[in-house]
Amino acid sequence: MPRPKHEHPTPGELEVLRILWQHSPLTVREVREALNRRRPRAYTSVMSLLGVMTEKGLLARRPAGRAFIYSAKAGRAKTMRRMLADLLGRAFDGSASLLVAHLLEEASPNPEELAVIRRTIAEYEKQRENR
Repeated sequence: MPRPKHEHPTPGELEVLRILWQHSPLTVREVREALNRRRPRAYTSVMSLLGVMTEKGLLARRPAGRAFIYSAKAGRAKTMRRMLADLLGRAFDGSASLLVAHLLEEASPNPEELAVIRRTIAEYEKQRENR
């Protein structure tokens, strides 16, 4: 039975996307080298993963000599927005306050992170007022 296709990136795909968002475009070999800094992967496994990601529409691929080079189709912010919107709808019934409450409980932010969160909320409120 084939695996169901997920609309959003899996953890392994996110790892590849993070690399490509920073260093795009890259060949399979270059992606593998970056991934291998965390744990070893076989060349064929990385090649298969990049192929699946291309089929899912997460990556763009173009020939470069005898190899292909890969880049992310969507930027980091757009990908994170889509994933967060999905999580917000599925897990929190669209409630931003529930999501934030669970996030704070799970992440246990330090005082510096809390200050950044407060500034972000203040900036968001200011932008909403100016609309």
